[in-house]
Amino acid sequence: MKGGLTRESMKRKGSPVLPDMRGYFGEFGGRFVSETLMSALLELEKSFRAAWREKAFRDEFRETLADYSGRPTPLYFAESLTRETGGAEIWLKREDLNHTGAHKITNAIGQALLARRMGKSRLIAETGAGQHGVATATVAARLGFECQIYMGSEDVRRQALNVFRMKLLGSSVCPVDTGGKTLKDAISEALRDWSRTVRTTHYLLGTAFGPHPFPLIVRSFQSVIGQEVRRQILAKKGRLPDMLVACVGGGSNAMGLFHPFIGDESVNMFGVEAGGRSITPGEHAARFAGGSIGVLQGTRTFVLQNPDGQIENTHSVSAGLDYSAVGPELAYYRETGRMTFDWVGDDEALEAFQRLSRTEGIIPALESSHAIAYGVRLARAMTPDQIVVINLSGRGDKDVMEVSRILESKGEVGS
Repeated sequence: MKGGLTRESMKRKGSPVLPDMRGYFGEFGGRFVSETLMSALLELEKSFRAAWREKAFRDEFRETLADYSGRPTPLYFAESLTRETGGAEIWLKREDLNHTGAHKITNAIGQALLARRMGKSRLIAETGAGQHGVATATVAARLGFECQIYMGSEDVRRQALNVFRMKLLGSSVCPVDTGGKTLKDAISEALRDWSRTVRTTHYLLGTAFGPHPFPLIVRSFQSVIGQEVRRQILAKKGRLPDMLVACVGGGSNAMGLFHPFIGDESVNMFGVEAGGRSITPGEHAARFAGGSIGVLQGTRTFVLQNPDGQIENTHSVSAGLDYSAVGPELAYYRETGRMTFDWVGDDEALEAFQRLSRTEGIIPALESSHAIAYGVRLARAMTPDQIVVINLSGRGDKDVMEVSRILESKGEVGS
């Protein structure tokens, strides 16, 4: 992790130095915010760059990940799933085994340490599936911050267990009843709060999205995922994987897995969006399949919008993928051809949720189930000497009751 942001180390890996000084990844990114938030973002960028250069800060981050979160997480050979699928070996990066049950705790720890360094006393966050909210509430409890979480009221209904966990940890949860009552609306409310309270508050944004420097900060903290995978697969197999697969909401688990492999041309990367019920407006959250370039919540990227620029509603069985835009760095790598993006619909994700539970005894989050479904699809078309690594970004405890409700409504039972 030492020197993780230096130009020299990036050049050695064959990767461009991104974002540029204005916060752009090619034509994507930037800072489209009010003057009040511009000042806060400039302060945040300065503080982050100074902290990341300091060995003491990086050491505390790394030690907290090990002692509190439980990193490194295992890289697990899914032998039964591989045998049932046929084709390539399927390996799972077990981010579900982190404290709080997902990759989100990694970024939350990093930003909370940064907020303490900046002298902030209060954290706010948005959450969709609830995992980032729980992670933020967890670090707030550990470090003594006041904490408020914004969550769309539809997600509050779908993720009742995580709502209770956040409250148990001492945070307040504010349901948002505007718009589609999901993640986009929660982010809007969090930004409004931050604009009023920047002096005392840090907005702990949970994904690789938003105005610069958030995509840079989140990617930098989450890149520990891919760094671990590189060491682990080399130790286990003596070579790099052929395919990396991750689900894509805003992009934190995908960029965390992909970024350390950007310079490795032999490694193919696949981001999996939420296809929902169908690729028609309001029925999905596949930004690359149904979106266009626009500006949303502080950044320029691919957005689901109508011809007049009005933001479309979204749908996904997974609350964490149910978002109208995608992180700008992912948009850049898609445009350059370095990463490939596709989508998985609700039904296929639900089938993968049950398949992994049945074959490996691992219940995945619905978000991760999209990646599992697509990874299985890839593996079937590959040869047994090839390797697919899927980022299992979270565990499915939070989704069990919602999946049960859906299957019962269809007259189906899990097997």
